Amino acid sequence: MGESKVENRFKGSYLGAIFLMAITAIGPGFLMQTTVFTQKTGASFGFVILASLVIDILVQINVWRIIVASGMRGQEIGNTVLPGLGYFISILIVMGGLCFNIGNIAGASLGLNVLFGTPIEAGAISSGIIALSIFCFKQIGKIMDSFVSSFGIVRILLAVFVAIAAMPPVGEAVVKSFVPDQIDVVALITLIGGSVGGYITFSGGHRLLDAGIKGLKFIPQATRSAISGILITGVMRVVLFLGALGVIVHGHFIDPANPAASVFQAAAGNIGYKLFGIVIWSAGTTSVIGCAYTSVSFLKSFSKKVDEYYSKIIIGFIIFSTIVFVMVGQPVKVLVVVGTINGFILPLALASILVGAYNKKVVGEYKHPVWMTVTGVLVVAIMGYMSVRTFINQFLM
Repeated sequence: MGESKVENRFKGSYLGAIFLMAITAIGPGFLMQTTVFTQKTGASFGFVILASLVIDILVQINVWRIIVASGMRGQEIGNTVLPGLGYFISILIVMGGLCFNIGNIAGASLGLNVLFGTPIEAGAISSGIIALSIFCFKQIGKIMDSFVSSFGIVRILLAVFVAIAAMPPVGEAVVKSFVPDQIDVVALITLIGGSVGGYITFSGGHRLLDAGIKGLKFIPQATRSAISGILITGVMRVVLFLGALGVIVHGHFIDPANPAASVFQAAAGNIGYKLFGIVIWSAGTTSVIGCAYTSVSFLKSFSKKVDEYYSKIIIGFIIFSTIVFVMVGQPVKVLVVVGTINGFILPLALASILVGAYNKKVVGEYKHPVWMTVTGVLVVAIMGYMSVRTFINQFLM
């Protein structure tokens, strides 16, 4: 009975953490990347989605379990494992979060442009104001959870409608998901970086800690929650992939200036185009909120003052991201690139968490399952190798 009461007490917090991680991952970059890579690799992109889904689950169950078991944030675990490592990871994640948030603002501004013809700069400023307004309230956690969850559900339902309207070759997609004609390494790195890379790796785990969920008794539910969050992102990725594949197979034109919008418009006409506006605006705005919340949580290790001014720092983070985007522009290019950037952070962050799982100063008496450690190490090795290979191919050759 006691455990049941505990579960009920934290039910909303678990759901909030699930949706914060999942819906933050399903940002505007997620929409653009899926369309761009489906256009490039066709039905074989299904294999990349399947592979990234498996890797995402392995990453998140390792991270969520160890964070909840230790009651420590990612950067605190890093500093315990190796003095200064947590600070280094924090700097990388905050920098990556800024890049990601610039992309999120870009997506939100595109959404308002589609819906109302709002100029990109004005759309960015308006969306930034809406996002930061949530952090002006005292009950930040509950308001954020409700906002992110509600818009996340709407987004998935609209995407399902468009996927059905696109009439994709489902049979071919299923076959190529297991027997692809080609495997695009850059696409895999970008997808993983966009769904569990950088700050997203820790968004759900840190949200649980803020809700007071920590200790061995919470580990089973934390594990289930981590898997649930990844499955939500997987459903959305598959739905978007099928929609894009249907449009491409039927020979519709994909506008390189706004590829995801082309998919929605080709599948459902002008109504689809407006639905895209709703989807990408909500994706951008909710991701701005989740990105700012989690990125700033990494600054807590630098000074106790961060806790005191947490909301104000988050607001400043959002304002800075908005200003940079208004100055830089090029929303579609920004959205695709940021996922690749965050893919480089994942191997180091996950490695520090796995080492922490065997440090009693971090986890106490908690025993991390061997199979999770082994698969986690494999993910670190694979992602590390692919990140280096991608960097060499993209920038040195």
